[in-house]
Amino acid sequence: MKNFYIIIVLMISSLLTAQEKQEQYAFTLEEAIAHALKNNYQVVNAERNIESAIKKKWETTAIGLPQIDASLNYQNNFEIQKSLVPAEFFGGNPGEFAEVAFGTKHNMVANATLRQLIFDGSYLVGLQSAKVYLQISENAKEKTDLEIREMVINAYGNVLLANESVNVLKSNKTSLEKTLYEITQIYKNGLTEEESVEQLQITLSQINSSLSYATRRANISLDMLKFVLGIDLDNTLQLKDNLDQLALKNIDLAATTSTFNINDNIDYKIELNTLKSNELLVKLEKSKYLPSLGAQVNFGYNSFSNDFSFLQSDQKWLNYSYLGVGLNVPIFSSFARSSRVQQAKIAYEKAETNLKQTEQNLRLQFETVKNEYQFSIEQYTVSKENLRLAERIEHKQGVKFQEGISSSFEFTEAQRQLYAAQQSFLEAMVNVINKKTALDKIINNN
Repeated sequence: MKNFYIIIVLMISSLLTAQEKQEQYAFTLEEAIAHALKNNYQVVNAERNIESAIKKKWETTAIGLPQIDASLNYQNNFEIQKSLVPAEFFGGNPGEFAEVAFGTKHNMVANATLRQLIFDGSYLVGLQSAKVYLQISENAKEKTDLEIREMVINAYGNVLLANESVNVLKSNKTSLEKTLYEITQIYKNGLTEEESVEQLQITLSQINSSLSYATRRANISLDMLKFVLGIDLDNTLQLKDNLDQLALKNIDLAATTSTFNINDNIDYKIELNTLKSNELLVKLEKSKYLPSLGAQVNFGYNSFSNDFSFLQSDQKWLNYSYLGVGLNVPIFSSFARSSRVQQAKIAYEKAETNLKQTEQNLRLQFETVKNEYQFSIEQYTVSKENLRLAERIEHKQGVKFQEGISSSFEFTEAQRQLYAAQQSFLEAMVNVINKKTALDKIINNN
C-alpha cells in the first residue's frame, strides 16, 4: 500500500511538471504574424542565410588583405643520405670513389611569410559579387517573410472558419433537436405523419456527422497554425480575433483601384539580382584576360645539429629572408577563355529575357489578383444578403411546418438552403481575407 501511494505521488508530480512545461499563447492576427516572423522555422533559417552571406562577404574581402602564415618544421635524419665523391680528394687512389654523408642528424626550420595581393581583376569582381550575394540572401529573407505572413493569415482564417463552422453546426443541432422534439410530440398525438419525424431525424444525423468532422478539422487547423507560428504542437493556442471582424477589416475598396509598382515586388527584385549576378559573371570571365600581381615577404631561421639541442640557449640559428614579386600574364588558352566569356554572355541574355517575362507575368498576376479581391468583396455582400433571406425562409417554413401548412420536404429544403448559405457566408469572409492578403503580397504592402 505504501508503494501504491508513492506511485500515485510520482504520477501527479510528473503531470504537474508536464503542465508547467506546456506554454500558453493567445494571439490576434497581427500578433500571430509578428510571432511567426521571429519563430517560424523557415524564417529562422533565412536569417541564418543572411548571417552566412555576411561572413562570406568578409571572406571574399579578406582575400585582398595581408595574409600571414607561419611554419615550424623538424627533420630527423636517422639515416643521412650519402654521396660518392672521387677518393683522390681525400688522398685515395685516382679512379676510386668514397662515400660521404652531407648534413646533420637533426634539422629545424622556422619561418613566417607575408603575402599581399596587389592586383587581380577576379578579386575586384568577387567583391561586387559578394555584395550581390548578400542582397540575394536579404531578398530571399524578404520573400520568406511575405510567404510566411500569407501562410499565417490563411491558417489563422482557416481556424476561425473551422471554429465558426462548429458553432453554427452546434446552433443548428440545438434548434433542430428542439423542432424534432416538438414534431415528435405532434406525431404522437396523431396530428402529423411519421415521415415528418423521420425526415428531421435524417437531417439531424447529417448535422451530427458534419459536426464531428468540423470538430476534427478545427483541431487539425489549429495544429497547422501552431506549426506555421513555430510553436510546439503540445502548447495551447487561443485566437483573439473573430472572423467577422477580420473580414470587415480587410474590405478596402480603395485597394481595388491601386496601381502596381513592379519595382516593389520581391520576385522582380530577385530576377534583377539574377541579372546582376550574370552581368558580374561576364565581368569575371573577362577579368581573366588581365594579369595578376602579388608580393610576398619571407623571414625565417634554420638550425642544424647532430644532437637534439634546439631548445638550448646556446644553439646557433641561421636567419634568412627575401622579398618576392610575382606577375602572372595570361597569353593564350586556345580560345577557352573566349568560350567562357561567350557562355557568360548567353547566360546574361537569358536572364534579361527572364526578367522581361517576370515583369509581364507579374503585371498579369496583379490584374488577376485585384479582380479576384474585388469579386470576393461582391461575394461577401451577396452571401451576407443570401444568409439573411435563407434565415427568413427557414423560419417561415418552420412555422408553416409546425402548423401543418407546409410539408416536411419543403421545410428540409429550407434548412439545407440555410445551412448552405451559412457555410457560403463563412467561406466568403475567409475568401475576402485571403484575397486581400494575396493583393498585399504582390504589391509588397505589409
